[in-house]
Amino acid sequence: MIVDPWIRLSRKVACRSFFAGLACPNPLLCALMSAGTIIQGRWIGPAEVGLIRRLLAEHPDWHRTRLSRELCGIWDWRNGSGRIKDMAARTLLLKLEQRGLVVLPPRQSSANNAVRNRSLCLRDHDQTPIAGSLRTLLPLSINRVEKDAADLAIFKSLMAQHHYLGLRNTVGENLKYLIGDRHGRIVGALLFGSAAWQTQPRDAFIGWSVSARRSGLSHITNNTRFLIPGWVRVPHLASHILSRVSRRIDTDWQEKYGHRIHLLETFVDRDRFRGTCYRAANWMCVGQTQGRTRNGRHGAPAAPIKDVYVYPLSKHFRRELCHDHS
Repeated sequence: MIVDPWIRLSRKVACRSFFAGLACPNPLLCALMSAGTIIQGRWIGPAEVGLIRRLLAEHPDWHRTRLSRELCGIWDWRNGSGRIKDMAARTLLLKLEQRGLVVLPPRQSSANNAVRNRSLCLRDHDQTPIAGSLRTLLPLSINRVEKDAADLAIFKSLMAQHHYLGLRNTVGENLKYLIGDRHGRIVGALLFGSAAWQTQPRDAFIGWSVSARRSGLSHITNNTRFLIPGWVRVPHLASHILSRVSRRIDTDWQEKYGHRIHLLETFVDRDRFRGTCYRAANWMCVGQTQGRTRNGRHGAPAAPIKDVYVYPLSKHFRRELCHDHS
């Protein structure tokens, strides 16, 4: 079982404080001050927390977005294409606040995904059954959905209404695809986003160190959503789409974010699916999750057990991922 480093640190500090007769009101803060930790891929120690506290004290009028952008500027925190990692900084600040290390300004608007998505304009989709052999649909069009494209509304509406997990707002680097057939009908949609911070089967398959994972994680992307609408019943369509997308996603990622992708991953709910299309597209099942959520802790499983599938994009993926990119 993988134990969150914050839990490990807090246990050590709490024990030391108890036996030394010390009064430490915040074990996590004591741990941070003595050891530091990694949050959102960055090393956070006393100096970093002190900087954030100083900015908050000197600029009480700043909202959270302004604070995260200023931090990105001070740290020169950017992605491969030179854009500031604003959302990563915002998530880092939230995690520090959750751990009692900083007090952020009040939110200017609700961060609840359900509230955000109430304004989503749901569309009616042509649900005329599409059946037959794959060759009657070829060639497929693989369309990258951009932020301001008209296709974005179609993509969101499809996911919100027809994917069993629904629609969630994407944070960080991601790519969205809409798949059309030769007649222009939508037959699929995919979303690739941030890789899981850690998962034992994938990490063992790669064989990287903690420092290599920290620097190389941005070179993995997770297929968080894959939708073939219920009215589309075409054998081998899903595996064909996966194969087509896997051949172009590295190039698309470089064009958008300025760095390469070396490995794809996904998690398949074993209670719902068998992962047949992933296996048919040569993805490998490397193990199962432990039933923890992304922000989960130790204890009883809080999420369904899922099969972990990976797809290397080159034969040298281990060398690339185990290389320290920092």
